[in-house]
Amino acid sequence: MLRSREKMERENMEEHNQSKKRLRVCVATCNRADYSKLAPIMFGIKSHPEDFELEVVVLGSHLIDDYGNTFRMIEQDDFDIGSKLHTIVRGEDEAAMVESVGLALVKLPDVLQRLRPDILVVHGDRFDALALATAAALMNIRILHLEGGEVSGTIDDSIRHAISKLAHYHACCTRMAEQHLIAMCEDHCRILLAGCPSYDKLLSTHHREDYMDIIKSWLGSKEMVRVMRKKGIEQHPNFRAVKHIPFEQFIQLVCHAGCMIGNSSCGVREAGAFGTPVINLGTRQTGRETGENVLHVRDADTQNKIYHALELQFGKRYPCSKIYGDGNAVPRILKFLRTIDLDEPLQKTFCFPPVKDPISQDIDHILETQSALAIDLGGTNLRVAIVCMRGKVVKKYTQPNPKTFEARMHLILKMCTDAMRDAVCLNCRILGVGVSTGGRVNPQEGVVLHSTKLIQEWSSVDLRTPISDALHLPVWVDNDGNCAALAERKFGHGKGVENFVTVITGTGIGGGIIHHNELVHGSTFCAAELGHIMVSLDGPDCSCGSHGCIEAYASGMALQKEAKRLHDEDLLKVEGMDMKLSEPITAAHLISAARMGNSKADAILNKASTALGVGIINILHIVNPSLVILSGVLASYYQAPVQRIISERALLSAQSIKVVTSDLEEPALLGAASMVLDYATRRIY
Repeated sequence: MLRSREKMERENMEEHNQSKKRLRVCVATCNRADYSKLAPIMFGIKSHPEDFELEVVVLGSHLIDDYGNTFRMIEQDDFDIGSKLHTIVRGEDEAAMVESVGLALVKLPDVLQRLRPDILVVHGDRFDALALATAAALMNIRILHLEGGEVSGTIDDSIRHAISKLAHYHACCTRMAEQHLIAMCEDHCRILLAGCPSYDKLLSTHHREDYMDIIKSWLGSKEMVRVMRKKGIEQHPNFRAVKHIPFEQFIQLVCHAGCMIGNSSCGVREAGAFGTPVINLGTRQTGRETGENVLHVRDADTQNKIYHALELQFGKRYPCSKIYGDGNAVPRILKFLRTIDLDEPLQKTFCFPPVKDPISQDIDHILETQSALAIDLGGTNLRVAIVCMRGKVVKKYTQPNPKTFEARMHLILKMCTDAMRDAVCLNCRILGVGVSTGGRVNPQEGVVLHSTKLIQEWSSVDLRTPISDALHLPVWVDNDGNCAALAERKFGHGKGVENFVTVITGTGIGGGIIHHNELVHGSTFCAAELGHIMVSLDGPDCSCGSHGCIEAYASGMALQKEAKRLHDEDLLKVEGMDMKLSEPITAAHLISAARMGNSKADAILNKASTALGVGIINILHIVNPSLVILSGVLASYYQAPVQRIISERALLSAQSIKVVTSDLEEPALLGAASMVLDYATRRIY
């Protein structure tokens, strides 16, 4: 049984491996120098056929006889070359280099379209590599760039950095190169500090017993003699010239040389792994990280400088340097390749440092900075806020609402002046002022006609004129219930809904009606006084002077009154209910008692829910909205029972109308702001 289970698990694993898509990796090599870095990666990819599919493209000087036709060593390493592209235009000047790039760009599209790699691996800073990266980027092929972020001299720097900007992923050799790439705004998550792949071979194969045989074979090569004759230097016994040396044998020459001299990157990179003394001539490698084995002769204007450098360097031995790698680059790169997500967006993003956003005419900037001053006049507090176009409360100010008209107006203007001053620092352009207040309001004139009893000395009050004169801004005024509906229309559940009703369930009951996308005010501005819809001919007295209104049953004040009555009769508190003696009795205590099994509290709340539900049904039968939004502190409690009552008692065509609770935390302020933001921007655009 156990053996059978193991067999099933093995078969499942095999099926998983077969179904997993292999990453199609194309490695493009342009010359023998980059092949020495790419070959270890190619061997690594080839040794994991379950994860990768290798394609090899050869171009550049690999195919030139003068450079030894080095493509043959790729074939000798048993790699199948998928394409050979002759891209070198003969010549020693800059024009030939440009023409070579152009020729490569002409030939590469057909090859890349045929191979269709998931990722292209390019190395270094040669012009051939720039052509490869350009073609791949324009053909939406992911690019892994090796040895980016390094600094040297001549045109190489510009080419290397250009390839880095085109590349999607980076495998760099040193910590400094990694920091350079980050400074170039490349995504840190896509940068691998791998080390140089050639170091994997350098550090594992340079201790060979037959190194002297290798050295002697190259010092007596007929090929070298022919080249020396061609160059006219064969007369000097200390010079040997060759087209090409296989990398493994080249390692032995570098490792055991008395000194290495020239301007090749091999001198400042690979030679350091052996501690071989190096004389670096000229500025080509300026800026590269080097070990102490490298002596620079940047201005080789006289032979004496070079002779003196040779006297200092020849025959010395330096500590081995691992600046460019520790011999484990290839395993890191293969692991990195396995993590590449081909479903990730191809378009690369740059990690620019944070800077202050410039002032511009970008629409998002306009929406953020165009703002309104919103004022909410409540029975307890007076609040002012800066609200931006997206409905964000940028800053809010709260003070107790004074009891007299003069003190209230003085405080309103002071709070608004403070907010205007702060708006400048917050880069908010105030378009106008919106005022939300309790009571009956004439929005056309900006006048409070009749106030609620909670706000004293607040009837027949012109709000628009003094505020507009003091702040030099347009002013809009409306009832708090209407403002709640406007807030839902612009920022809440009512956005995009042509017909809906907002019902405020707070200290009182109020609301607003949106019909055909417009707020309904009525002929005398008392439309949507939803709290004063009568649901009983002989119900409790209401603050409006009538009786049997929704507000008399379902408002916070009505529930608080009933809670106090039960408390006075010692019928409110039940076992397990946390209630302090000094704590004022509120509607919340009534709800808590009902939830804990108090039947009398539950009966009161059922009656309140029924009254509210019946009142809302009357609204549905009159204006027939498609949505009801409950707002205020009691909304979450009333939503479910009101929805149930509608489904039971409304006409069949209205029973499916949905009841939701508002998600807006500041409906009065947002509604006041929306009057400004909607009407002011209509004039601007």
